[in-house]
Amino acid sequence: MTNIAFLGTGLLGAAFAEAAAKRGDSVTAWNRSADKVLALAQFGVKAAATPAEAVRGASRVHLVLKDDAVVAEVIAAARPGLSADAILIDHSTTLPTLTAKRAAALKADGVKYLHCPVFMAPVHARNAQGSMVVSGPSMLFESVKTDLARMTGRLEYLGERGDLAAANKLMGNAMLIGLSAVMADVLTLAQASGVGGEDAIGLLGLLDLNAVVASRGGNMAKGKFPLGFELAMARKDVRLMLETTGNRPMAALPAIAARMDQLIAAGHGAEDATILAIDAVSGT
Repeated sequence: MTNIAFLGTGLLGAAFAEAAAKRGDSVTAWNRSADKVLALAQFGVKAAATPAEAVRGASRVHLVLKDDAVVAEVIAAARPGLSADAILIDHSTTLPTLTAKRAAALKADGVKYLHCPVFMAPVHARNAQGSMVVSGPSMLFESVKTDLARMTGRLEYLGERGDLAAANKLMGNAMLIGLSAVMADVLTLAQASGVGGEDAIGLLGLLDLNAVVASRGGNMAKGKFPLGFELAMARKDVRLMLETTGNRPMAALPAIAARMDQLIAAGHGAEDATILAIDAVSGT
């Protein structure tokens, strides 16, 4: 039986702790709100009064916290109880620059640390689904690779660079949040057009979005913009969308229209709409 600790038992942290206890690990947990830890007692999770108490005797310490400030605060509070062999496994979504500094500082202090953010909802954490990305020392990753694989449906090691997982987490979330915003605008268009919301979302199944990402996205990443959908024509279509929705709140399309207008004013109107990425890939 492996002794592990969880620092932070919000929705995701609690799901991870529950799943670990059900797999047979000996789990101790701490959370600023003690009632969230006590709710896990039914699964055999032991509650600790402080981070230092929670990590004492643990071989792995999993952090599932709000942001960089809380991560720094909780790690500092846990250090007095942390054994020399324990590995900090940080699942928090954090700023890449601060994550890199934290990883370097901990390494200099002899603390073992991996950044392992996830693309999961609590239900995925309970059922070892979703994805986890990891960056940090390869030797540390190899030592916990099997344990991490038990927590997720897909495990991706990105390399030694301390901020790689943090950057990839933000990029992935940008796509997920962006899709939610665009789908909200699609539903607004549907409402304004007297089309059912389920029918509108069903239409998206006719679009091969994976192929769009692979082909158009792949070209964009290389700084290539082969002409297929002229930016000026795409802007016309966005105008029609905004005219259709009228005064209804929109999540993404107004900002897209504004960016298109900037590029058209700069002389890019006859180029492909993927020219939207020109500043992101210039110099690559």
